[in-house]
Amino acid sequence: MHARRQILAGFALSLGLLAGIAAAQEGSVAFVPGVRGTDDGLRLWLEEFGPRALSAGISAEVLTPALKTITFLPDVVDKDRRQDEFTRAVWDYLDRAVSDDRIALGQKALVQHADLLDRIEAAYGVDRAYVVAIWGLESAYGSYRGDIPVLSALGTLAYDGRRGAYFEGELLQALRMLQSGDADLAELKGSWAGASGHTQFMPTSFWNIAVDFDGDGRKNLWGPDPGDALASAAAYLQKSRWKSGEDWGFEITLPEGFDWELAGDRTQRPMAFWLSKGAARANGGEMPADRWASLLLPAGQRGPALMVFDNFGAVETYNLADAYVIAVCHLADRLRGGGPFQHPWPRDLRVLTLAERMELQQRLTLAGHSTAGVDGRVGPRTLSAIKSYQRAQGLVADGFASTDLLDRLRLAQAGNVRP
Repeated sequence: MHARRQILAGFALSLGLLAGIAAAQEGSVAFVPGVRGTDDGLRLWLEEFGPRALSAGISAEVLTPALKTITFLPDVVDKDRRQDEFTRAVWDYLDRAVSDDRIALGQKALVQHADLLDRIEAAYGVDRAYVVAIWGLESAYGSYRGDIPVLSALGTLAYDGRRGAYFEGELLQALRMLQSGDADLAELKGSWAGASGHTQFMPTSFWNIAVDFDGDGRKNLWGPDPGDALASAAAYLQKSRWKSGEDWGFEITLPEGFDWELAGDRTQRPMAFWLSKGAARANGGEMPADRWASLLLPAGQRGPALMVFDNFGAVETYNLADAYVIAVCHLADRLRGGGPFQHPWPRDLRVLTLAERMELQQRLTLAGHSTAGVDGRVGPRTLSAIKSYQRAQGLVADGFASTDLLDRLRLAQAGNVRP
């Protein structure tokens, strides 16, 4: 962030007001960095939750011992506020997610599990490279499936309140998993958000999508055999309208004078349109004439430009963060022998923190460019608001949430609640 000492006093007052408005718009407990709940508070919440769980069909025999294991995990709350996919620069995220080691291990996994992947591909029509790429990102090909007790993670996040209703629902589904015998407390461990297994399924996804691929009578996502988990990931993509035989997209180059406003809103246009605008495949290959695609600029005009198809959207249902989806798709390409992105990433830029992204959303709204809420995630509505503001200011409308953009808004609104 480029500090502006002359506006600090007004900015401090404004930021306090913004935080209050943001909390009201979210309709949940306001997040204040450094402030955490307590185990005693969680126990009180569990006392209220117990009757709701019984009413939802969880037996007392399952519920009573399960609730006794739930403890408050402050680190889980912190991680919920600072998810790597949303808080790290996409290039930093990709450096780790698509490392040389992960590529090499993934290629070995493709060979080691070739017969299993043959059967999964035949059953679900999903390219094995994407299934293995998800496996690689979610659990390092099964080598690290998480060690956080799922019930405690879900209980903590339900009690925390930022997305309380969602995580309470997931906690109920996790209890159902115990009640059905599909899982037991000893193995029900995973990530900070309550996902578990080789491919990190949330409890609701387990119930709705997971499969017993080996036919042993149990949907086992946790054991040493990854078959059920990999098949479940393929089933997930299939249910998300994966198009068999198609890829996710590819990197392109764009000409000088390109209209950057055409990017980022996921509006698909025929390939002839993009060709007419001067788009060309970065590796010199052909642009498939019969496809419709949208243009994604994950780092604005200075980073790689990506042409994305429907299968990019299918992967997106697994995790909404662009960085995650790009990582899965790029890792799948690399597992099949593809090369790195050709256009360099703007590594001199710093991404906004959660607090800064929330501030940006609030300031854009105050400036008349509504983001339809304040949650710190730069999704389609925030992207549209950024473009609208950039256009009004005569800037390049690439939709990139930069520190310079936030500084411009701060200067314009210094000392004022409204511009």
